[in-house]
Amino acid sequence: MATLELPETPFSRVVDPVLVAIGNAVSWVWIVLLAVIVVNVVLRYALAQGRIEFEEIQWHLYSVGFMLGLGYALQSDAHVRVDVLHERFAPVTRAWIDLYGLVIGVLPFVALMLIYGVRFVADSFATGEISSSPGGLPYRWAIKAVLVAGFGLLGLAALSRLTRLWKFLFLGGGR
Repeated sequence: MATLELPETPFSRVVDPVLVAIGNAVSWVWIVLLAVIVVNVVLRYALAQGRIEFEEIQWHLYSVGFMLGLGYALQSDAHVRVDVLHERFAPVTRAWIDLYGLVIGVLPFVALMLIYGVRFVADSFATGEISSSPGGLPYRWAIKAVLVAGFGLLGLAALSRLTRLWKFLFLGGGR
């Protein structure tokens, strides 16, 4: 699949390496998740000792990997496209589709998630929310904060890509 080669901008030169570093660091979460799953399976089936903490930490690790990897996926253009015809279009057409997708879809959704997500985390923190499962994990606000952080990183990635698309389309960066 041909990727759209976009020019760098001052903003993207600052943001993109941070997103790559976070994406590379978060990729190790999948190894930890695999280890937790193996330990949980061995405890449950070999030793008949199921632990709710391991069940919950699996979901937490999956959430961390997914949410903190979103920005990296957008930055590296490794995300799933809705438009299966995208690669058949001319580069300028692809750039316009990406621009409209970011402005109409991604950025408003990110803004809503950040606006309401901060309150979501603050309420959880203020009430000292914990898991409702017996023996479940405390500090529910921490995993909810990952949601806000993930959307913050996605927003930065979207803004970085938007600046690159803008340069490509309007400032001669695609010529």
